[in-house]
Amino acid sequence: MPMIDAGDGCLLNVSVEGRNSGPTLMLSNSLGCTMGMWEPQMAAFTNQFRVVRYDRRGHGKSGVPPAPYSMERFGRDVLAILDELNIAKTHWCGLSMGGMVGQWLGANAPERFDRIILSNTACYYPDPTNWLNRIKAVQEGGIAAVADAVIAGWLTADFRASAPDITAQMKAMLTASPVQGYLACCEALSTLDQRALLPKIKNPTLVIAGRHDPATPVAAGEFIRSQVPGAGMTILDAAHISNVEQPQAFTDAVIGFLTQR
Repeated sequence: MPMIDAGDGCLLNVSVEGRNSGPTLMLSNSLGCTMGMWEPQMAAFTNQFRVVRYDRRGHGKSGVPPAPYSMERFGRDVLAILDELNIAKTHWCGLSMGGMVGQWLGANAPERFDRIILSNTACYYPDPTNWLNRIKAVQEGGIAAVADAVIAGWLTADFRASAPDITAQMKAMLTASPVQGYLACCEALSTLDQRALLPKIKNPTLVIAGRHDPATPVAAGEFIRSQVPGAGMTILDAAHISNVEQPQAFTDAVIGFLTQR
């Protein structure tokens, strides 16, 4: 796995897998997740695409530079990866925070992207209270202090009961996140407002929402769909991390959208 300099000295952990020719698909993770969150899709995705995954700054094996972070900074990290890998254009699939970064990229670097998937995401938080409360809890007790509540939003109670091993893996991924990187990302999310960017996205776009997602509910996805010209929408029977809870349905939705004529 190469480490790529984002341009400000922050090294980003990047993985390139799958086909050596044909279309490229870049995946972008949720807050508190590494590129490992995409394992349920990798066999199918690498059969169709050259797949680029990466750990966002502050996460996984990537660097943890001091705050502040911003969606623009995250977007420029993506462009630095594409430049280093000599990828002129790629499909994009981002979940949660990855979808927020995708909004910035679609509006500000449309020529670098073909089709864009914005999954389980939002463009705006009208009230920062939940983020400020989470920041305070993590500052005082570490990520373990919020882990159970976060997992309850990531995965439905039925899934957690039926798949305890996967649930434990997701919780371990979350709690292993570097605390300072996690906090810096939470601070960026507390001021999120990308509503003005959405009408600027001209790439073919699919919005995916989880029917039981408390973090970025269907209404948040529907707003994005209504503001991005020509966007479509798919609703899955899942909570926030829909690619883990409904892996086959998620995979089918993504590949179907990316390969349609």
